[in-house]
Amino acid sequence: MVSDSHVLHFGFCNVFRKIDQVRTAESVIQQVEELILSGLLRPGDQLPPERDLALKTEVSRPVLREALKTLEMRGLLISRRGGGTYVADVIGPVFSEAVIALIERHPHATADYLEFRKDIEALAAGHAAERATPADHDILRDLVERMQKAYDAENLQLEAELDIEFHQAVGEAAHNIILMHSLRSCYRLLENGVFLNRDRLYDHPTARTRVLEQHKLIAERIIAGDAKGAREASAAHIEYVREAMEEADNRAARGALADIRLQRRTQSAKTASSRPLKSTSS
Repeated sequence: MVSDSHVLHFGFCNVFRKIDQVRTAESVIQQVEELILSGLLRPGDQLPPERDLALKTEVSRPVLREALKTLEMRGLLISRRGGGTYVADVIGPVFSEAVIALIERHPHATADYLEFRKDIEALAAGHAAERATPADHDILRDLVERMQKAYDAENLQLEAELDIEFHQAVGEAAHNIILMHSLRSCYRLLENGVFLNRDRLYDHPTARTRVLEQHKLIAERIIAGDAKGAREASAAHIEYVREAMEEADNRAARGALADIRLQRRTQSAKTASSRPLKSTSS
């Protein structure tokens, strides 16, 4: 399935470049594959119209059509009749639907998921502190600013979306292609709430504030080039989420137990009041 897309017109996202070597279909294919592999082209991104793309890469339209057809056959692009060409859903979930359904029936797997995230995101944050470019820093600053605005507006849906976008940006700033795509696949599991019920997390009285502060600290450590600090901030963030979710689960369990006790006591009281009073002889 292709997600909501944005069109990569060159005024908006100048990712395509002139092909300086032999202008063959293979050269175009290689450029597009590199853009997908590096994460500059994401699933759901719509490519510019054929005419614009041919001008940008400086190849003939027949050569471009041949390249796009090959990329479509390789499962990297999809085309819609009259609707343009899009990057296919090349990431995919880390687990099959059957395994995801299994995990939903056994929620204790959440702890293992968070432990995995704690390790891999700390690694990504450390690499990001060492390798991030000024452009990566600008992306993180912009995301933190947008997260603050979403927090101030109490827009929980936007906060959740920016949360994932922030962690993806950290993965991109690590400049390790395998790590980046592994993280993106991992975050797919957050989309349906299998591993993280954000409503329950945000129900915690301090969760939204603490999570925003933690994201800010991760960004600060990365921008400062403090690899150790970035790893520690990232690990502490996931550990807090784990603890907050555990506390939320415990609160929910206590609430459910208390409700059952109340129902039983109410029922017992009704039963007792409906019994006829025994007469006593003097």
